[in-house]
Amino acid sequence: MLMIGLAGTTLATSEHAWLKAHGVSGVVLFSRNYSSRDQLMALVDAIREVGGEDMLIAVDQEGGPVQRFRDGFTRLPPLSAIGAAYARDPQDAVRLAEEHAWVMSSELRASGVDFSFAPVVDLARGNAAIGPRAFHADPAIAAELAQAYVRGMHLGGMAAVLKHFPGHGSVAVDTHEAAAVDNRPLEDIRRDDIHPFVEAIAAHAEAVMMAHVIYPAVDALPAGFSRRWIGEILRGELGFHGAVISDDISMAAAGAAGGVAERVRAHLDAGCDLVLACFPEVVEPAIAAVQGRAAPAPERLAALRGALASTWEGLTDNPQRDRFIARITALHAVEGQTPA
Repeated sequence: MLMIGLAGTTLATSEHAWLKAHGVSGVVLFSRNYSSRDQLMALVDAIREVGGEDMLIAVDQEGGPVQRFRDGFTRLPPLSAIGAAYARDPQDAVRLAEEHAWVMSSELRASGVDFSFAPVVDLARGNAAIGPRAFHADPAIAAELAQAYVRGMHLGGMAAVLKHFPGHGSVAVDTHEAAAVDNRPLEDIRRDDIHPFVEAIAAHAEAVMMAHVIYPAVDALPAGFSRRWIGEILRGELGFHGAVISDDISMAAAGAAGGVAERVRAHLDAGCDLVLACFPEVVEPAIAAVQGRAAPAPERLAALRGALASTWEGLTDNPQRDRFIARITALHAVEGQTPA
């Protein structure tokens, strides 16, 4: 029910109890947890030694501004660079989306990480938090590239997590900083923002992350706290049967539900399978909030576990990887970007 954040690059003794606690299903890693690939693999081993082999391990490794592991990994361009390539050659852009996804997922799988919270399928319509993380402003192009990205992740042995449902790209406010309200009617959201989710779900994406955005025409609650969005629309109308994941409960927009415990309970009551407690200071109250709660459907979590992992040495000997890296990193130069 919970994916928790850890403090540093090694597993602290005080964190052992967290990994063994009822309701803790996984760990989400950040830049603070990474210094090298060898260190990462040692941390992954330690997490699973304490928490069990079924412990899920995830990260945000989208590329561009959101790539937690950098040194020792391919510096991935943002998804917007693939969207820009679509104007030059749509078929090539679809291939680039698949290749970007394969490089990202295969590198993480070879390091013991189960999945990245990717791809972003929000529309690129000016949101402060999304920016270059999104493929395109056009729903049809975003949908085509999202499908390709899911295919590439699956080829790399990784489950796909679509975010941020039902669409974070068309409202200006950054939910990390403040409450965000999107006043459009449901018909507009269905036509535009939900379209890439529909197409990527059809490509068998395993999970969806909810937005902390409020859509008053549908529900007065943020989408991640909304039974209507999760139960009626995502699961009912769209027929999605995979895992539903909250965004981070520490974000300002999550405060609509109250304190940490109230945020966790509100997500679970609405139908989320996993709740993200990304910062160590919120982990203990989050764990307390899930005591006595039933676990989500086991097949939903099982589908998030990585498969087909190769060794890093086998991966670096793969000539396909060299070709893919050359093609996707060339997008940095095309877009006038340099890897940060």
